[in-house]
Parts: sequence; structure tokens; C-alpha cells
Amino acid sequence: MATFEPISTCLSGEVHRMVCSLGLGKVDNPDREHIVTASGEVCWDAITFHLHTSDAEEQDLDYVECVRLLGPICKTVHLYLLSLNTRQFDDQYGLWFEWTNNTELFVEVFEAIESSLHTSIALSLMKLTACLERTLGDVFLMIGKECPFLLRDLLASQELASLFGQSVMNILRVFLGSPRSLNLRNILWHGFAAPAEIPPMYTSMLLLLTAGLGQILKGALPQRNLTLVHRPYFRLTQLEELAVFPDINKEAIAVAEEFIGKSDFVLEIMLPYWREALTVYKNQRYADCTILLLPQLEMGLRKYFTAVNNCPSRLLTAESTTLYTTFDEMLAKYLDNDVRNQLPTALGDPIMEILWDLLNHQEGPRLRDHLSHGELDLKAFPRGMASHVVALAIVLLHHCCSGDNGVVKEEECLRTIISSTTSYCSRFHPIGRLKRQLLHCVESLQKWGEMPRPTLGQSPDRPGSARSGPTGCLLEELVPNLINRLRTIWTKELNPSQYLLSEAQLHLVTELLTGHMCTLYCPRAVLEVVSLLRKMTSQCLTVSEKITGSAASRHQQWLNKSLRSRQRQNYFRMLDSVQYLHHVFSLLTLLITVELLNAPTKSAKAPPEWHCYLKFLKTLLQYTENMATYTSPEKNKWDESWDLTEKMLLKVKNFYNKWCNVTTDCAT
Repeated sequence: MATFEPISTCLSGEVHRMVCSLGLGKVDNPDREHIVTASGEVCWDAITFHLHTSDAEEQDLDYVECVRLLGPICKTVHLYLLSLNTRQFDDQYGLWFEWTNNTELFVEVFEAIESSLHTSIALSLMKLTACLERTLGDVFLMIGKECPFLLRDLLASQELASLFGQSVMNILRVFLGSPRSLNLRNILWHGFAAPAEIPPMYTSMLLLLTAGLGQILKGALPQRNLTLVHRPYFRLTQLEELAVFPDINKEAIAVAEEFIGKSDFVLEIMLPYWREALTVYKNQRYADCTILLLPQLEMGLRKYFTAVNNCPSRLLTAESTTLYTTFDEMLAKYLDNDVRNQLPTALGDPIMEILWDLLNHQEGPRLRDHLSHGELDLKAFPRGMASHVVALAIVLLHHCCSGDNGVVKEEECLRTIISSTTSYCSRFHPIGRLKRQLLHCVESLQKWGEMPRPTLGQSPDRPGSARSGPTGCLLEELVPNLINRLRTIWTKELNPSQYLLSEAQLHLVTELLTGHMCTLYCPRAVLEVVSLLRKMTSQCLTVSEKITGSAASRHQQWLNKSLRSRQRQNYFRMLDSVQYLHHVFSLLTLLITVELLNAPTKSAKAPPEWHCYLKFLKTLLQYTENMATYTSPEKNKWDESWDLTEKMLLKVKNFYNKWCNVTTDCAT
């Protein structure tokens, strides 16, 4: 890994000037009374007066001039807030923060400003921007339909301008809304700004502006007959699936504290964030720990990314004309110049999959997105998630530790944490989700043996099964086809005769799913197949649960003698169908597993005859959808389900006979 000279800032020249010096010039500060009245009312006209538009575009703000002119106002606001104690602040402004549904957070921000601790102020500013974005989104939804995902688009929306006024929204854009502005939210949440680089006066100003927005809303909402409704928080329900590391205890924290001063992963200017993150974890402030660590994981990965890809200039914040180097770019397969990204090779697949699961996969926690957009309840943030992030941080710190830095690497807890990553398989990639679905399906099918049914003496009027046919033979004929499909990808010797029974097939599915499958950068063709297989598995699980549920319900009605004659006959037809349907859906679950394992996850191109293969899978999907309908308590079409199944099995047999010949010919 390449090394660089000590880094004094991660802000590029123009961004550093904008944030760290432009608004701090020595000019006379305006009187507080011109900005805030004695009763705490924000004088918006006095603030918006200092907005300047660009000469080139009348509607576009001249952000440099706006920051320069608003600087003295921010200083005045900061000094004013420092003159208050917590009780005075709460009495004066608590009411005006109620629109955010989180008054406590803004009191906490005020206390951080009072403390004058740079790290605490930076943390509070991140929490303030997240909460403000979420609440402005709630306001937007009173008028608009789909809330913009990006804060800059939200601040530029006509919906918010119609409520607050365009000039008010322009003030917010100066602080938060554009790469050409102060852009405080992004440079903090993406890990570019060191603690001392954000002037505290900007946090004070945003605190007052948030109260001012509440004052505007107090008059605007009743005037327009609107009611502000807050969206529910996103719930992190994936903790159990995400659990890969041991719980982080005091011993592990001590290891992390030793690493942060010696690992190449950490920039010296960012050390205060790391130390504070570990301190607040010990103090059980798990949301704060995670908020502090995630931007530093991004910054550390950016440092490593620029080293392994030999692009040191990308360590800094980009100017407005260039893309920031963020998690999205660093976890991608290729750089923006179509050169292969070397970070996945340097980190290895397991660590990359952990990062993708935590941050990117749509069905995963997407932790940084949800936190930075204010979608999580910080007061109920789970310890397990913070523990996971700290453990991941330790893994990355260890990965970037050189051998002669004096760190003790033989700690038992460290070995346990590091070894936890070696066999990691993605939980939230579509392939990982399909694996989990298949295991649920196996569990459901295995419960069919517990299905209650009348004894022979209890059912004297039960007719014998009127159905017979080739179904059983077809099922047995398909097993060798599936085993042959497995032999190219499964090293264990398999004898088809051992897997004729459904119990053996389900056991084989469980065994097959324990293997590792590559999920990084799956080709689109594979994702299309996986999507079809997931839909099929979902329908198989639906059929299984409907049949077991109906069997239990009908059996209870049988015992209670509440079934009419036609219902009894239908019940018996269902019982006659259960055994062969169990064989069918056990085999279908094995088929789905075999097709998943045969998916060409590392091939950029789909095999020949791919369109025929997709058509086959869509036919199977249609069968499972029809079966979910036929087996429902409302339909009870057991005879029809038998006919449908026979046709499906014949199609499967014919397809495998042709497909296997085609793929064999192509391979030779």
C-alpha cells in the first residue's frame, strides 16, 4: 500500500476556503436585535437581505458572496446563543422545535455548542442536519407526492418554497444545499471535515434557522388548513441476520483504542472522532458511536482506495464540477475511467460483502443512508448494530496495520473478530435472500409430517384415491437430471437413488445452501434468474403454508363434526393429494437450489439459449402461482392441481433433456 505525506486537511482548496475562512473575516457584527427579537422571533428579512445571485444566472445564488455576507450574522447568532443557559434556551425556543418531533435533540445541540468541544459540535451538526432533512420531507409530503431523496433537491423544491418562501429556502441552500455552498451536511457525513474545521457558528446558525422555520409553520399551517404528520421511523429488523461478529466488550474496545493511533487506516486529523466514538460506546450512546464511526470508515476506506488505485487526489473533497469519492464509488467494480477498482482485491471478498450488506444492498439495513437522512429513532438505536460497526472498524484497522507498529495482534478477542469474516457470505444480496427463502421453504415442508389426519376408524365414509398416473415415475426420472446438473459444481459424489425420497431431497437442499456463492458484481443475467427463482420460492412457501394451515383447520372441523358432506369429500381429496404434492414441492425446492448454484455468477455474458432457459423458469413460476391459487381454502382444486402438476413435470423432463444436451454441446 502506498503511503502519503501527513495530511493536514481533506478539504480541497476551494472548499477549505469556503468553510474555514470565507465567513470569518474581521468585520463589524450586526446587532442581535436586527436578527432575533427579544421574544426570540427570527428576523428573516434581515437575514435574507444578504443573499446574492450570480451575475451569470439571475436565479442562481452566488454562494461565495452569500457565505461572506452571512458570516457576521452567524457570529452574532453564535455569541447570542452562548449568552443563554440551557433553561433559557429551552424556554425561549423549545416550542419552535416541536415541528421537528424531536425537541430534545435540538436542546442537545445547544449544549454541545455551549461545551465548545469541536467533536461534540460536529456530531451535533450531523444529527441536526439529518433531523432537519427528515422533517422537511414530512412538510413536503403535506403538499407533494414523492419526497426527493437528496437534500439539495428537497431544498430546491417548489413545494417547500410555497410554504416557507423562496428566500428562506435559499438561506438553507447556502448552508446545506449544493456542492458550491458550505455543503456542511455532505462534508461531515462523508468524512471529509476534521472536527476543528467546521466553525461552531454555523451550527448555531442552523439551530436558530430551524427554530425560525417552526415559527413560519405556526402561521402557515392553519392558514392553508394543513396538518403536519411525521412518517414513522425505519426499523432495523436485520440485526439477527447481520450478526457475524462477537459482541464488542471492554476488551475489544481496548484493542480498538490501541489500533486507532497506529493503523494506516486512520488519518491523524480524524483521531478525535475515533476516540470520541469509542468513548460514547462505553457510555452506551450507541447511535452517537455509529454516527461518528461511519464517516470515518468512509474516510479510512477512501485513504486505502486512493492508495491501492494510485489516485491520491481523490482523497480530498471534490469541487462542484467533480464527483466526490464516496462509498458508492469505492465499492464499485470499476473506477469512473472504466479501470478495474483494486479495492475489492485488496480487502478480499468477505470484507467487501460485509460492507455491501451494511451499506448498499436494498434489502439490507443501508445504515449510513437511513442515519444520515434522519430515518432512524436515535433514542432506540440498537446496541447490536453499533457493536457490528465497531467490530467492522476493528477489522479494517487491523487490515491496514503494518507489521512494525507495535500493536499486539495475538489478543484472543482480536483473533475471534478477524476470523469471523473469513467465511462470510452476503445475507442481503438477492442470492443471500434466496438462500434464506429456500431454508424457510425446507422448514415448512419438513412440517408436513406433523400434519394431523383422521385415523382409518375415524373416517368410515372416506373413499379411496381415484387418481393414478405417471406422476410418481416422472418425479423419480427427474432426480438423475438434477443430480447431473449438480456434478459440474458440487465435489461430493452423489447417487441419484439416494435422493428419491422427499426427506433426502430437503436434506440435500440444506447441505447445498451451506456453500459459498460469489455475489460481488453479479451479471444482470444472473440477477434476472435469481429474481425468478425468488418468486418461485415465495410461491412454494405459500403453497406449503396454505396446505398445512388448511389441514390443521379441516382436521379440527372434522373432530368437531362440523364439516358438511361435500366439505368432507374435499378434505379427503386434499389428504390424498398431500403425499404427492410433498414430493413435488420438495423436488421443486431442490430444482430451484440446483439452478441457483448453476447461475454463472462470475461470467459477464449469459450462456447460449439463455432466452429458452428464462422461458422455462417463467413456466415454472406460472405453475407455482397457479398452485398457490388452487390450494387456497377458497378454491380447493385438488383434482386440477394434480393435472397441472403432471403437465409441469413433463415440461421439466423435456426441458432438461434438451437443455443438458445444448449446454453439453456448447461446452465441448
